[in-house]
Amino acid sequence: MTQVHSTAIVDPKAELDASVTVGPYTVIGPHVKVGAGTTIGPHCVIEGRTTIGVDNQIFQFSSIGAVPQDKKYAGEPTELVIGDRNRIREFCTFNLGVPGAGGITRVGHDNWIMAYTHIAHDCRVGDHTTLANNTTLAGHVDLGDWVTVGGLVGIHQFVKVGAHAMVGFATAVSQDVPPFMLVDGNPMAVRGFNIVGLRRRGFSAARLAAVKQMHRIIYRQGRTLDDARGAVDALATELPEAAADVALMSGFLANSTRGIAR
Repeated sequence: MTQVHSTAIVDPKAELDASVTVGPYTVIGPHVKVGAGTTIGPHCVIEGRTTIGVDNQIFQFSSIGAVPQDKKYAGEPTELVIGDRNRIREFCTFNLGVPGAGGITRVGHDNWIMAYTHIAHDCRVGDHTTLANNTTLAGHVDLGDWVTVGGLVGIHQFVKVGAHAMVGFATAVSQDVPPFMLVDGNPMAVRGFNIVGLRRRGFSAARLAAVKQMHRIIYRQGRTLDDARGAVDALATELPEAAADVALMSGFLANSTRGIAR
């Protein structure tokens, strides 16, 4: 049977797998679904239409699935969906979505989410991200896979951070951060590309060379953004081993809505 501490309050309509563990004084609402192997620590509140996958670990004092901090929200049946194998540390706050923007806040798989992280309504967090202490995501933020965010970072609403990018400590992120790039400072600036992270993920010498060349094209040659996009596209033919990386960058530049960090 599900291991629920005697002091926890779990609504009888909640759907918890038999292998779920719930700690003391935790409260779980009627529309919550929790998958196999997930552990929920003491003093947590999990509410709203929240779906949590398998093998997650949610530490004490987290608030998961609360209504969004949006004045337009009027109790609509929006959602929070959390994937598998995430580590969610103390005092994290994840909110439901709002109508008109999909209505779903999504957190992917295998994420390392440190204490006091806030994920606001309609955010999309990919897979394998690392969000250090006090990371704050405003509404509609989109983080790609393998993004690393330093402590005390604030990310403006609707900003996109591309896959494999890294955001340094205490940076205010108000523009889109292209894939692979390394940004920090106030005002934010691109300092280079995330070579250490890419090496740790097994990027070949050819792929690293392609990322370095994309960084040079966008940031070191004085090109307009349209001209830079064309030059980046040409790399797919010149460096076929990195064609997928080039396509990732090209697609990101084409779909940026807030303008890229330059």
